[in-house]
Amino acid sequence: MLTREFMKLYYWSIIVILYTVSSFLSCSKDVDSGYAYIGGEIINANTNYVVLSKSDVIIDTVKLDVNNRFLYKINNLEPGLYTFRHGIEVQMMFLEPRDSVLFRLNTLDFDESLVYTGEGSKKNNYLIDEFLQNEIEEKEIFSYCQSEPLSFEAKLDSLKSNKLKKLKAFSNRYKTSELFEAVAKANIDFSYYSSKEIYPFIHYGKNKQKIIKSLPKDFYSYRRDIDYNSDFHKDYFNYNSFLRSNFKNLALNEHFEHSKDSQFNRKSLCYNLDVLKLVDSLVDNKSIKNNLLYNYTITFLAKSNSSENNNAILKSFLSKSTNEENKSMIANLTHSLNGLKPGGSFPDIDVLDSRKVAHNINTLVNKPTAIYFWSHSFYEHFKESHYKIKELKTKYPEVDFIAINIDD
Repeated sequence: MLTREFMKLYYWSIIVILYTVSSFLSCSKDVDSGYAYIGGEIINANTNYVVLSKSDVIIDTVKLDVNNRFLYKINNLEPGLYTFRHGIEVQMMFLEPRDSVLFRLNTLDFDESLVYTGEGSKKNNYLIDEFLQNEIEEKEIFSYCQSEPLSFEAKLDSLKSNKLKKLKAFSNRYKTSELFEAVAKANIDFSYYSSKEIYPFIHYGKNKQKIIKSLPKDFYSYRRDIDYNSDFHKDYFNYNSFLRSNFKNLALNEHFEHSKDSQFNRKSLCYNLDVLKLVDSLVDNKSIKNNLLYNYTITFLAKSNSSENNNAILKSFLSKSTNEENKSMIANLTHSLNGLKPGGSFPDIDVLDSRKVAHNINTLVNKPTAIYFWSHSFYEHFKESHYKIKELKTKYPEVDFIAINIDD
């Protein structure tokens, strides 16, 4: 029987051979260079496959081997950002011709554990480091939002300047391509823009109209150059994050112009309809528009307790979205949420107990009962919810607690 150590050595030896062959072949003018290799190892895998995509198009579903590893060649490579998905987790990878990028990650700490090796790895390690750094800086920026506008802007400018210097040093050292620099620069810019867009929402004080009026005239000067239909940027996390914040901010002015609200309420139906209307009027790119409409609508529904408001937002969404799958999902979700009313009953469905015996869910509720749902894919929620229920069972012995696993 082969030992685990031998198998690891064998696996990485194959990769080294691949790199050697790739380098050898690259010397020949007759060899097509429009390809790249992507591979990896996933610790604590949630499924036995990864899904590779470019933009909205799935390239392939790649099965993991018995050691939760895979290797895949992308032919006819279009340089740029690619997506790999495992379970509910998603991350981006930058690929250029003849790259051979391997990654290793642990699903229990997905982004933080992600490390790249191989040809093209330095670019991807740079991008994931920037992604993680932005997450760390988020709390810091939230505290900056309590400063006055000019002070807030100066602190953001300092952060952006340091990132641009870091990018320049990296590009000079590794002689990166114009495409990589464009991607990295866009990430820095849109992160900076997003921080500015959230300022009125995070800044203390409920009178958001007054806060907006207090901003310097050139505070949002970059908006003049924003392309709301950018095919080049549409797959970038920071671009999409910026758009979501930007439209919420733009809708504030629209909302205050025709509403009688003296204070901002992010759950307001009128305000959220204004957001959808703005997206519809400014965005023509179907992919960008549909994703924004879906995001805003599902966020509203998740916080709404009104069937009337749910139906109104659904009507607006259906009239604007062209994605039939999204429309079906939102319609079904709205119908389900409207059915969750005090005094109502669960749908007539069966659930399996630990002995795989089926029970109609309504027959299980014979006294005050708390029902909660969990999944192996959401590890932290799964762990914390079980701890919490153990505590609640002791505190409320008169209540039944039923856990339902939603995995396949």
